[in-house]
Amino acid sequence: MKILVTGCAGFIGFHLSKKLTQKKSNLVIGVDNLNKYYDIKLKKERLNVLKSTSQKNKKNFLFYKFDISNKKKLNLIFKKFNFDAVIHLAAQAGVRYSLENPDIYLKSNLVGFYNIIECGRNHKTKHLLYASTSSVYGANKSLPFNEKDIADHPLQFYAATKRSNEIIAHSYSHLYNLPTTSLRFFTVYGPWGRPDMSLFKFTKNIIEGKKIELFNDGNHTRDFTYIDDVVTAINKLISKKPKRKNIGKRYKLRPNESSAPFQIFNIGNNNPVNLKIYIKHLEKELGIKAKRKKLPQQDGDMKDTYANINLLKTKINFKPKTNIKIGIKKFVSWYLKYYKKNKRGKF
Repeated sequence: MKILVTGCAGFIGFHLSKKLTQKKSNLVIGVDNLNKYYDIKLKKERLNVLKSTSQKNKKNFLFYKFDISNKKKLNLIFKKFNFDAVIHLAAQAGVRYSLENPDIYLKSNLVGFYNIIECGRNHKTKHLLYASTSSVYGANKSLPFNEKDIADHPLQFYAATKRSNEIIAHSYSHLYNLPTTSLRFFTVYGPWGRPDMSLFKFTKNIIEGKKIELFNDGNHTRDFTYIDDVVTAINKLISKKPKRKNIGKRYKLRPNESSAPFQIFNIGNNNPVNLKIYIKHLEKELGIKAKRKKLPQQDGDMKDTYANINLLKTKINFKPKTNIKIGIKKFVSWYLKYYKKNKRGKF
């Protein structure tokens, strides 16, 4: 099976690519621009792991460094490999960063997505799966978030670009019969994670004796989802491409309904955790009490996230296996080993 993974040097893209290359019959083509949003060294070391794994499996991972806004280069690899599946994970991430640098989100998340889906259409990709986010639920107050819920009130530009991807995907599925699957990720965490995310930042600051920033005094919840569970869900969904269907004469369609080969899934843990409890688990694992800096709720932040995953259960018999205590333990173990620090911050 020939599979394109964009953003292969990113957090989720790395773990997914590693999983896919473990199957020797797969040929995984990775694309990443290795931008400077966070430590390039971390991204390059992820790539080194992928290349090492690939060599053990008859070199079934190939890497191309370029930006997905370059449509010409994208067309060339689509033409060369005729992909069975495309898993589009390349994007400018970060809710708070989008408040400061919206231009890069326009280029990567909208222009880049358009280039991917156009190439998918022109080269008759069999299944396009793409990263979305729990942030699309925005101002929605109904918990847990359900794919049938309205998602038209994003609270930041990042979420708006991701919701736009879903709407564009539906139009292509309808017009060109291109099977598309939206993956709405809920606060993914784990080893090799992104340095801009809470667990990474909290761990670093606690070890170094610096204050951790608590927006809204930590009075919000997140449906923290461990990376291995996320990868399992994506891997299973690759073969579950949507088909055209007869949904009858509905007066009003729900956001996740369509006669087109189009589908949306929440990829979450289905078990929200209060941020203060989350920090307590981290403090216990590190053996260090965190110093706190209390801040007001930041613009664009959602108070709570909570994934209804009934559709995933029905489609792929999905059930997350990793609870927050185990997930944090595994992350801390990786972090201390990677940065060669002990639990008191000494080298």
